[in-house]
Amino acid sequence: MGEEIDVGQFSEEDYLRFQRKLQEENRLLHQWFSQDKMDDRKPVAGFELEAWLLDENYRPAPLNEAYLQKLASPLASPELASFNFEVNSTPQDLRAHALSTLYSELVQTWKACQQTAQGMGCQSVMVGILPTLQNEDLNLANMSKMTRYRALNREVIRQRRGKPLVFDINGIEHLHVTHRDVMLEAAATSFQIHIQVAPKKAARFYNASIIASGPMVAVSANSPFLFEKNLWDETRIPVFEQAVAVGGYGGAAFGPIKRVTFGSGYVRNSLLECFDENVDHYPILLPVDYQDDDERLHHLRLHNGTIWRWNRPLIGFDEHGQAHLRIEHRVVPAGPSLVDTIANAAFYYGIVAALAEEEVAPESKLLFDKARDNFYNAARHGLRANMQWLDGKQYNMRELCLDKLLPMAKQGLDLLGIASDDSNDYLSIIEHRLLQATNGATWQRHFIDKYGKDMTLMLKAYMERQNSGEPVHEWTI
Repeated sequence: MGEEIDVGQFSEEDYLRFQRKLQEENRLLHQWFSQDKMDDRKPVAGFELEAWLLDENYRPAPLNEAYLQKLASPLASPELASFNFEVNSTPQDLRAHALSTLYSELVQTWKACQQTAQGMGCQSVMVGILPTLQNEDLNLANMSKMTRYRALNREVIRQRRGKPLVFDINGIEHLHVTHRDVMLEAAATSFQIHIQVAPKKAARFYNASIIASGPMVAVSANSPFLFEKNLWDETRIPVFEQAVAVGGYGGAAFGPIKRVTFGSGYVRNSLLECFDENVDHYPILLPVDYQDDDERLHHLRLHNGTIWRWNRPLIGFDEHGQAHLRIEHRVVPAGPSLVDTIANAAFYYGIVAALAEEEVAPESKLLFDKARDNFYNAARHGLRANMQWLDGKQYNMRELCLDKLLPMAKQGLDLLGIASDDSNDYLSIIEHRLLQATNGATWQRHFIDKYGKDMTLMLKAYMERQNSGEPVHEWTI
């Protein structure tokens, strides 16, 4: 979905042609797997970080087109709303000082982002949901001026047969609003962690990512408010699921198969199962005609980009045209600070590496339904959540992370060959966060509890602390 498209209106013939190309490319992908044609080197790390542009009043500034032109960075790109943008990392072999290298690059990229914003009289901030966002900000006039977003919006509404999108979120308070477009998706900004893996290990890493999703969203939660309503600890989760509420083929448009989904189950043998599910169960949204050979898998990759699994398999290509397989872990919100961001990545990489290398596959110990329940329970309650773990026992989230997952993450980073100083530095941030029961969501709520529901005051204080570079467990109220 990162590429712009040339055409935004489609005919029935476009859908039929795209379906043929999709099936051809899926068959080719099967051949690549069977013939070991995918890159099988050791894991590679990367990420995407979404952020906001704000005006002098801490309100959304719909300026990303001019902003990105001035920033002129190959690592930056627009997002759905014209007040959002995204920055990426340079891929790093996941070993030695990969984490501190990712952090150093992010610091430099973010510094350029802030300087560019200041030169335009605005500001940039990383937060899961912007506290000062209002419902009226999410209108089509504030959609980025890119054909792919207009086409996506039109096709989602067409598949819903014109039925408006209903957002109904019960948290500490209750939010109920309706939208006739997908712009509420822009309320949710994330830190998407990527790991490139060898195809023969990808199923284990993918299932491990599913198991890790509950703890990851609890530890990193940073989205408690939407339209001044106090909702879930990670309200991004229900917002995104309800913002693109379309399902499968035919009468299943409003059924159980959803395009934003935790998934239908663990994979059994190969990530090919996800791509087969894409073809078999999800109607085409954007039937773009890529007039190139099948070897780039353009149609397959675009279709996969319109299915938003919280853990999503991706096909990519390096500068030499070599295809590789990545897993995109999408559950973590943006913020609170740059160092918190890399600490979240370290925790994820360590947990999934350890789980993927266990002698007995952990997915055989934890039912998929329980992993899914853990995820939504963590999104709702954050560090206060209880969840079932691999031994079948129920744990308080902080107890589980401190006693079991932090040692597991350290073991996983050691297995990857991460330098001990990198591992200790970033995992210690997670440890202190857990010991103090403080993440971005709890800090925001504590601030509002003390000073009242003044979202501008809270956001100003949040940004001052974010800009200090300190991790969230050191933030004062």
